Amino acid sequence: MTIDSEALITLLASYLYPFARISAIVAVAPILGTRIVPARVKIGLILALTIIIVPLLPPADFIEPFSLHGVLNVMTQILVGVMMGFMLRMVFSAVESGGQVIGMTMGLGFAQMNDPANGVIVPVISQFYVVLATLVFLALNGHLILIEVLVDSFRTIPIDVLNVGTTGIWELLSWAAWIFKGAVLIALPTVTALLLVNISFGVMMRAAPQLNIFAVGFPVTLTLGFVFMLVSLPVFVPQFSSILDNAFLSLGRIMQGG
Repeated sequence: MTIDSEALITLLASYLYPFARISAIVAVAPILGTRIVPARVKIGLILALTIIIVPLLPPADFIEPFSLHGVLNVMTQILVGVMMGFMLRMVFSAVESGGQVIGMTMGLGFAQMNDPANGVIVPVISQFYVVLATLVFLALNGHLILIEVLVDSFRTIPIDVLNVGTTGIWELLSWAAWIFKGAVLIALPTVTALLLVNISFGVMMRAAPQLNIFAVGFPVTLTLGFVFMLVSLPVFVPQFSSILDNAFLSLGRIMQGG
């Protein structure tokens, strides 16, 4: 049995470049790229997706994997995967920012906990909204849509293209503003209600200066904050779905811009 070295290099090149893009998006994407998912599971998922996706790809020009062109191509695939994963990561950053605003307004800014998914310390309210957003993301089959967008990206930006396009990069940078827009949309109902509560306490303080506003206001604001969060939960799902839809639409424009 003879082994053709050129055939082996061609086979390696056909799997190497998709493997680089898939590895980058799995490492950066929310849920899949968190510390909760073991490294063995990530590697197995990357290998499984690579084996499944490569036979579905359109034919591309051969690029020598051990040449400078091949190294640049690998870096390009990693850049494309990072851009796709970072887009969805910003959606969850918007949810986390909205929860932090709510926590600060209701007086729970000091209550923080370790986020096991990202290895950072976040407010408790932010962690609650991130967990809720994760459940909604999985319920809406966002992970499956992400895989579908990944497969489509190999058609819009083939593996033999070294230029991802400035349009796609500017689209990603401009969409970063959604971190603040999404945070406002998520936190607006609760923050507005708490603002009215604080205004009421201000009127009470002027009417009865002897009233200890700190002893009375903190538990009332805290309790009403949880009540307003409970009441605004039905609004959270359509708001998060809207932000997620905009993220996938922008992701499609980024891929088309390449």
